[in-house]
Amino acid sequence: MNTRSRLELANDNAAAFWLAQARAHGWQQLTRPGFTAVRCARTPTDSHRVVVTVPYGEPAALEEELAVLFKEWSTTGLTVEDPYGGLDLERFGCTHGQAMAVMVREPGPLDDRAPGEAARGDRSLTVDEVLDGDGFAEVERAVVEGFPIPARRPWSRGVMLPEPLLRQPGLRAWRGRIDGVTAGACLTYDDGHATGVYWVATLPDHRSRGVARAVLEAALAAAHPDRPATLVATALGEPLYLKLGFAEQGRTTWWSR
Repeated sequence: MNTRSRLELANDNAAAFWLAQARAHGWQQLTRPGFTAVRCARTPTDSHRVVVTVPYGEPAALEEELAVLFKEWSTTGLTVEDPYGGLDLERFGCTHGQAMAVMVREPGPLDDRAPGEAARGDRSLTVDEVLDGDGFAEVERAVVEGFPIPARRPWSRGVMLPEPLLRQPGLRAWRGRIDGVTAGACLTYDDGHATGVYWVATLPDHRSRGVARAVLEAALAAAHPDRPATLVATALGEPLYLKLGFAEQGRTTWWSR
């Protein structure tokens, strides 16, 4: 019997999403009973990623385990997702911002709009699933410039989202366009238990036109609507996710250096 909480379901999807990126990039990876780590290596100082996946009894024990790993990997930059809020990573030179909501939406219909049909009757706004390399590059650009991802700017094709990632099982890419011009995007990752939503982004010139909502609705309607959907919400995105039926399961602290 699967007794994982909805929070653990979201954690596991995030870990699987990073493992898919590791496979696409050819990065070293490590999966332990309590966490998943990926040795990102776009540059020598790229931020290694750790996702804590289950509750831990003693934070100090996990901190020591991470210290050993960081020494082995010669980690300089790092990001640690701690959805249980008990870690203190200041001794690694890390700081953290405001905790973000980990949210889950149970399976069920959104409304009576067809997948890809824009909100508020804006027929110039359409959403499609991207299946080719050129389209995936447009998704990458929208994420880098629209989310935004400062470490990946200026955008360079294939650095953040290489084309092999699009061929990873479970990974799908979605693009919103206004009059045929890319306006926003997101990725989804299905791990067989839940569909995670990642990097919902709108390009600056197209904000306040319902792009993010249209892209997210199309993705949710098409990417295994029979499974729970998970995401981590920025403060800006949280109101939209609440409107679409997502509910907070906990708050995650992201430590970074």
